[in-house]
Amino acid sequence: MRFDLKSFQFVDTGVAPDALAVAAADRSLTWAQLRAEAAAWADEARKNGAAPDVPVAIYGHKEASFFVAMVGALLVGAPFVPVDTIYPAERLRRIVEIVRAAAVYDAASGTFTAGDGAELAERGLAYVMFTSGSTGDPKGVQIGRESVGLLGDWMLGSFGLGDAPVFMNQAPFSFDLSMYEVFATLASGGACVLNAREQIAAAGAWMPRLAEHGVTVWVSTPSFAHQQLANRDFSPATLPLLRTFLFCGEPLPSALAKKLRQRFPGAVILNTYGPTEATVATTWIEVTDAVLAAHDPLPVGHAKPDSVLIVDEGEICIVGDHVMRGYLNRPDLNEAKLYTYADGRRAFRTGDLGQMEAGGLLFCRGRMDDQIKLNGYRIELAEIDEALHGLPGVEGGACAVLRRPDGTAVRLIGFVAGADGEVEEARFLAPDALAGWKERLAQRLPPYMVPSELVACPALPMSNNHKIDRKKLVEIYAGIPA
Repeated sequence: MRFDLKSFQFVDTGVAPDALAVAAADRSLTWAQLRAEAAAWADEARKNGAAPDVPVAIYGHKEASFFVAMVGALLVGAPFVPVDTIYPAERLRRIVEIVRAAAVYDAASGTFTAGDGAELAERGLAYVMFTSGSTGDPKGVQIGRESVGLLGDWMLGSFGLGDAPVFMNQAPFSFDLSMYEVFATLASGGACVLNAREQIAAAGAWMPRLAEHGVTVWVSTPSFAHQQLANRDFSPATLPLLRTFLFCGEPLPSALAKKLRQRFPGAVILNTYGPTEATVATTWIEVTDAVLAAHDPLPVGHAKPDSVLIVDEGEICIVGDHVMRGYLNRPDLNEAKLYTYADGRRAFRTGDLGQMEAGGLLFCRGRMDDQIKLNGYRIELAEIDEALHGLPGVEGGACAVLRRPDGTAVRLIGFVAGADGEVEEARFLAPDALAGWKERLAQRLPPYMVPSELVACPALPMSNNHKIDRKKLVEIYAGIPA
């Protein structure tokens, strides 16, 4: 049994109905149970206003019911809007307000809360994924059902995942990296092992759990895999069936790839690249010993089938039917970022800097703007700037990022001016300063966007073009006495 990503219906080919489909912290589901529960969820959702092209928000964290709800929404034809519990209540409220969802489904309690239930202008969407926005508001990326079908075809046709693969899911469902596991599981008739934050934190029991379910495909950001190297159970001895590492969300350092090759010599390492706007990813390459010997930093690969990559004045542009239908209710952004390619297909200006070698091998060289990736999460620094500026007594706020020597972002540092009285030289502010700055920011931003430290400055440094000089901010931070 599997779920067809063209008809969006269950079909009886593939694995047996009693084979594992989903293993969550709370319970596991066979394929037969997934089909029955998804159908029941779809019936209940219709009673709560869900309908084709009318979105439904799904709120939770790694419950089996969250997975059921996503499949149920696909059965209804209602675009699902995944929101993880990592987000503060204010962000959930704003997302629901922007998308005008028919209802919010709470995966933990199994209850629906009624919403506006407005029909979207774009028809035939699979999901709407919200990402950080430079205006301080999250922006909704609209992904069509045809794009999801192409994602499934690409993964099953190119990645060598084998029959009935078992995926390790770590990324929250509100992070588009997780759509790799969701849709490949459905298309292949495989299984998805959902791993909640508290399970991952219990390292002694977590790896044996993955082994118990026979995980064959590891999907994560490179940063998350790097963290696991300190765990002795992260090895072929504990995970004998693990045969594929699938990375996306941030650059894959060559040093990490070499360590994984040493520890898992029989596994394939796939490096992929692409923004949320391109339905998870748009390039791929197998990182072999030959690739590691030839390139540092590593390339992000070649274009996926039926797509085109262009480097236009240094900017990577993506062409294909996997490109988003547009940002929800943001015609200004759509005009700036989307255009029609010569063959009539959608094209997206990524804002990523790139270099193309002969044969179409792509290298990603950073960003043209202040957008960053931290542990795979896409973050607009301007959104954090806006939140810092909203703290009591603050006249100006800005955020800078600390990086490893290889360029990987590791930490956010906030800077404020005009706060806490006259400041003659830069100094750290305690978490309870500014009426509890850390708690105030946590009410507005998800945890991964809250700076780990806050620095009070006499003034924020400006560049020659009158923008915040973020490099100078890092220098200010480094100069503060320990």
